[in-house]
Amino acid sequence: MELLGIHHLSAMTKSAQENVDFYTKVLGMRLVKKTVNQDDPSMYHLFYGDEVGNPGTELTFFEIPRIGQNHDGNNSISTTSLRVPSDQALKYWEERLTQFNVEHEGIIEQYGRLVIPFRDHEQQRLILVSDEHNEGVSGGTAWEHSKADSQHGIVGLGPIHLTVPDIERTETVVTEVMGFKRVGTYKFTQTGNEVVVFETGEGGTGAELHIHVRPDLPPERLGRGGVHHVAFRVKDEEELHQWINHINQSKLGNSGFVDRYYFKSVYFREPNGILFELATDGPGFTTDEDELNLGETLALPPFLEEKREEISQKLKPIDY
Repeated sequence: MELLGIHHLSAMTKSAQENVDFYTKVLGMRLVKKTVNQDDPSMYHLFYGDEVGNPGTELTFFEIPRIGQNHDGNNSISTTSLRVPSDQALKYWEERLTQFNVEHEGIIEQYGRLVIPFRDHEQQRLILVSDEHNEGVSGGTAWEHSKADSQHGIVGLGPIHLTVPDIERTETVVTEVMGFKRVGTYKFTQTGNEVVVFETGEGGTGAELHIHVRPDLPPERLGRGGVHHVAFRVKDEEELHQWINHINQSKLGNSGFVDRYYFKSVYFREPNGILFELATDGPGFTTDEDELNLGETLALPPFLEEKREEISQKLKPIDY
């Protein structure tokens, strides 16, 4: 068994409309699925990705209208990276972020790659990372109808950053249970703290965890602009069941098998309380919508379909 890389990442937003405006009109990502939180159908669950929302390209958001602001800190998924094709693409994005008055730090180097750290409209910490020298997991395909230049468009999720006060127990789970390999370290430019890099599968930008060690920080208080969980890719359902058995044998509490319709999953927390998910590559988002019309209507899994009218009445329409 081997995790293939990052599958998706789920964050929190206060407004689905404002979220769609930023991620489709500024970042040019495709809204590939407009659905609801299956555990609480009163809230939207929005999925953005490449042209079809391939595994490894999906950035998702739960809408909670009354949610407070995230308070950054420890025991958190602290930064989300988004991959772009080249160093030249970063120059395009530097100009575009400035044009849209998005707070950013310009082009800098991080772990041997050029990147642009920035924040979205709700202060979520994000990084655009160049794939120019990537030799690991390949990215997806930017949507040709993007509001941004598809030649320079976002092609997937890059390294996911965690922040913990003590790396020892987290590293044990990441390496001994999940099979990641420790491959390097670097100093984080903004704070000077050490960052330890782990990779899985083919490695590269689509398969890395960057763990920041910050004993000086208080615990994060999750809110809008914060990240709920990160998911890692599993080949298929058969292998997922093997992972569940493996997690059980490792004495980690977990959700057991969960059918999310578009993929199958298991959830568990590492020792610092960060929520991880393992998710299958399929069936995918074209299960209930054709590729041309992804994300245009409210999509519901079969077990919620009979409640469509009731669910729809509780959701505010999104204009895009």
